[in-house]
Amino acid sequence: MAPKIFITGVTGYIGGDALYALEKAHPDYEYTAIVRNSDKGAPVAAVYPKIRLVYGTLDDSELIEEESARADIVIHTADSSDHPRAAKAIAAGLAKGHTKENPGYWLHTSGTGILIWKDVEDGKFGEPPSQPPYDDLENVTGLTGLPDKAFHRDVDKIVLAAGSDSVKTAIVCPPTIYGPGRGPGNKDSRQVYYLCKLTLNEGQAPMVGKGLTEWDNVHVHDLSDLFVLLVDAALKGDKELDSKLWGKEGYFLAENGHHVWGELSKQIGEVAFEKGYIKEKDVKPMSREEVEKVTGFQGQTWGLNSKGYAKRARKYLGWTPKSRSLKDELPYILDHEATLLGIKKGHAEKAAGAN
Repeated sequence: MAPKIFITGVTGYIGGDALYALEKAHPDYEYTAIVRNSDKGAPVAAVYPKIRLVYGTLDDSELIEEESARADIVIHTADSSDHPRAAKAIAAGLAKGHTKENPGYWLHTSGTGILIWKDVEDGKFGEPPSQPPYDDLENVTGLTGLPDKAFHRDVDKIVLAAGSDSVKTAIVCPPTIYGPGRGPGNKDSRQVYYLCKLTLNEGQAPMVGKGLTEWDNVHVHDLSDLFVLLVDAALKGDKELDSKLWGKEGYFLAENGHHVWGELSKQIGEVAFEKGYIKEKDVKPMSREEVEKVTGFQGQTWGLNSKGYAKRARKYLGWTPKSRSLKDELPYILDHEATLLGIKKGHAEKAAGAN
C-alpha cells in the first residue's frame, strides 16, 4: 500500500512548496490535505488531481484527529507554531491510530521566532546577540528546554510531549525563509519581502535601531528538501537513527546561512538604487515604534536576534542546501515586489508614492 500523508497548509507558502517537493519525489503516495472550503481547494485539485481534499479549519479537532489517525505521516504547516488546539488534535489522532509496531510520524513546523525570547525579556532592539547561538546537535536540550515565555513554546511542548514509541515527532524550525514558493496558493514569504516592499514604498531602505541584530535564513526549496528527507527517513524506519531523528532529540534548525539585518538593509538599498527603483542609496534609520506602526510585529523581528546552527539534518539526513543565497536572491525579490507595486526599473520617482 502507498504511504498515507496528511498535510496542512497546502495553500500557504511553506506547505504549498513542501507538497510540490513531496509529490515530485513521490507521486505514488496517497496525499490528503485539509483546506477551508471548495474555493480554497479548487487550485490545489487543479494542480494535484489525485489529492484527497477534506474541508475544515484548524479548530475542527475531530476531523484533524481522524485524519491524523488514518495517516502514516502528518506534516503540519498551517499556523502550526501558534495553534495549540490543532496540535492537540494531531497528537490525539496519531496516538489513537498507531502502535509501537506501526508508529505514526509527525513533522511539525515551528519557527525561530522562538529564539528571540532573550531580547524580548531584556527589552533590547537592534543590538547584537546577547546569548550564544543555539545548536540543534551538541546542545539540542537548549532548544527542547526553552523557557515557557518563548514565542511558539506552548505548541512546541505539545509536540514534544506527544513523542512515544507509537508517535514519532520531529520539529522543523525554519528561520527567515525566502525564494519563490511552488505551491498552488501563496508563493511569497514575509520578513525580507516586507523589508523590500517598505524600501520601495519609502524610497529608501530602513534600518531598525542600530541594525546589529542577527538571524538565520533558508531558501524555501531547501526547506522542502528537508521535509522530503524526513519523510523518507520515517518510511525507512532506521532503528539506529531513531533516537537522533525523532522525539526528544528530533529538533531541526533549518538554516543555511546567517545575516545581519542592518547589512541586509544596506544591500537591499544598493540593489534597489542600482535598478532605479529608489533615489536614495543609504539606509534610513527607524525606531521600534516607527517600524511597528508601519509593519506590525513582522517588522519588529528585524530588531530581535535569532541565531543557531542546523547540524542535525546535515549529519543524520545528508541535507545539502543548494539554492541561491539570500544575498543572491535579493534582486529577484525586489523585482517581484516592484512588479506588485507597479514600479518599473528606472522610475524611482514613483517609488516614494507607492502604497
